Amino acid sequence: MKKTLLWIGALVVGAILGLLGISWLNEVMNFVATVYTRLFQLLAVPTIVLAVISTFASFGSKGSGRIFGRTLTYTLLTTFAAAVVGAILYVLIAPGNLPVESVAGVDLKTLSQEAEISNHLQTSVTYSEHILSVIPNNIVKPFLEGNVLSLLLLAFAIGIGLSKLPESENKAVVIKGLLGLQELLFLLIHWLIWTLPLGIVAFSAQLSAQVSAGVVADSIGKYVLVVLGGNVIQFFIVLPLFLLARGLNPVHVLGRMMPAVLMALFTKSSAATLPVTMDTAENRLGIHKNVARFVLPICTTINMNGCAAFILVTSLFVMQQGGTPLTIGTILLWILISVISAVGNAGVPMGCYFLTLSLMSGIGAPIAVLGIILPIYTIIDMVETAENVWSDSCVAALVDRQFLVKHIF
Repeated sequence: MKKTLLWIGALVVGAILGLLGISWLNEVMNFVATVYTRLFQLLAVPTIVLAVISTFASFGSKGSGRIFGRTLTYTLLTTFAAAVVGAILYVLIAPGNLPVESVAGVDLKTLSQEAEISNHLQTSVTYSEHILSVIPNNIVKPFLEGNVLSLLLLAFAIGIGLSKLPESENKAVVIKGLLGLQELLFLLIHWLIWTLPLGIVAFSAQLSAQVSAGVVADSIGKYVLVVLGGNVIQFFIVLPLFLLARGLNPVHVLGRMMPAVLMALFTKSSAATLPVTMDTAENRLGIHKNVARFVLPICTTINMNGCAAFILVTSLFVMQQGGTPLTIGTILLWILISVISAVGNAGVPMGCYFLTLSLMSGIGAPIAVLGIILPIYTIIDMVETAENVWSDSCVAALVDRQFLVKHIF
């Protein structure tokens, strides 16, 4: 409780500093925010790898397989629900077309940046190329590139291999070494969390300065209402219903996981928040460490509720501006596409935006509309990342509840 109050106080202080509009102060806050984001991203990669390897090695591939199956099931159910909620809201609220001059007036620099990003993203356009990009051809490259899917593949293979090795002194040394590295990593994470109020001040000041500079645009209010409304419904209604169905108290779970949710809100990166999410799940919510250290890294990679809703709603909005008729069939097709696209999307800031831009470029939709959305994406990214981490927490709690009842540990 004290930590939460401290973080909220840091949020208020940062908001006030951002509203002052002092240029040098804004630059300092941007620098501090970038430092914290980079530090958490630095710790996120080894956290994922060590967590998966040590968990597989600890209780074997059989138990891991069952837990992974449940994790995947809950992930797909919650992600599909998020996309459906977004589709329903889009039909009900029915955002209109933007004025032609609004699209034509998009800053040329913004469009050139989008085009550059789009060209980069279109280098891998086929499913076979995407699958090949996940399969590593050397053990160092995935670490250098931060390729989470490749790292997970390596971690699965190494973890399963360790679990299948006969008991020996060599195996014990390897596992003890991995667990020792994990303990060291969590010590570094605790130190970083201890200094986090400074980072929250910077994140809050950064956001406050953007809003006071006119980031939020009124011309696409209905679009924003659909996106944020879908996130709110998923956050406060849909996910709690999943918890209630398993006999869990949503208020209790959210209260315990609030530090991780707030961290996600500020960093806009579920991957960077992962160390906090795992620490909070184990020490505050009481999730079994084997479940938390296995489920949460996987969820960070594949469980993207907010991203699915954003891809769907934004794709429909952009296609509508290009004159594509939004029939029921089209909406259902894009619900499926949004869910598939969200699974495995990088849990980094603006990951969903770049992915949506790639999809729209691929079908020839007017990506200039995304230039209008870009200034307000900071707000959207914050909310959907918080929802993603909340969903990760719910999936972990659901899996923990189910398997602890069966006493598999």
